[in-house]
Parts: sequence; C-alpha cells; structure tokens
Amino acid sequence: MPRTLILIRHAKSSWDDLTLDDHDRPLNKRGRRSAEAIGAWLKRKGWLPDEVLSSTSVRTRETWARMALDVDKVTFTGDLYHASPEETLSLLSEAKGDTVLLLGHNPGFAEFAGEIVDEAPMHARFFDFPTCATAVIRFDIDDWRDVKWHSGEAVDFVIPRELLK
Repeated sequence: MPRTLILIRHAKSSWDDLTLDDHDRPLNKRGRRSAEAIGAWLKRKGWLPDEVLSSTSVRTRETWARMALDVDKVTFTGDLYHASPEETLSLLSEAKGDTVLLLGHNPGFAEFAGEIVDEAPMHARFFDFPTCATAVIRFDIDDWRDVKWHSGEAVDFVIPRELLK
C-alpha cells in the first residue's frame, strides 16, 4: 500500500514581542487564518493524516490546533524544531501511519521538499516553501523505512494566499 506525506510549514508567526524566545513565538492574525484555511483545504481534498509528527514550538502547536483535524496519533518532538532535511527524513522513516503529516520549519522543510520529490510541482513557491505551504507527496512503498531521496510524487501543493483570495 502506498504511503502519503503531508508536509506543512507552520503558519505566519508574530514578532510583536521581541523578548520571546524563537521557540515561543505564537501565530499572528494572518497565520491563524492561514492554518484554518489549510485545515479546511485538507478536509475538502480528503488529505487526512492518521499520524502527525510536529515540532514542539508554539507556532507549530498553534498551527496544528487551528487546522482542526481529528487525528488520534499526534507526537510533538523537539527533533523537528529547525530540523535538517536528513533529520526530517530520519524521523519520517520511523513513522507508522499510512498518511503522515509533518509540521515544522524552514529552511529545513524547503530543502527537504526539494530533495524528497522526484519532480517538483509547477509552482513558483515550492522551493521557498512559504509559511503554511502544504505539499502532498505519495511514495510507492509499504514502510516509511524504505523512503528515499527523489522518490516521492508531488500530487498537490498549495499556499494559504491561494485559499484566502
């Protein structure tokens, strides 16, 4: 059975309080709207994860909460906080779900997205992976331990601006 990855960068965060540690920055108003729009888009498209692996940062936790998806297995891990592409691949290889949602940060997620697909989607923003960008990538594997670089098929990609017109 093929596996599906939903790769999401956290929504737009607030810089209002410069005393906050980077890890502790919440979403701003636009980010909250974007996360809700991405959650609705995933539901509408039927891209529903059965496992979520997310960074522990406040902005990724809030992005996840505002997407309002019903998933039993959600893991928040510090290993995804500013993870490199190699660290992200290693974490993904330990996943058990058929459809796994990874929620994290740039620059690692933009690099990961570019390296994990066999061919990038025809979208001007794919390689910079702006806030709340969402890629849906399919793999012809039975176990996440078998995932390799340049092996995924990009089947969908969206940025919130396209949904909030």
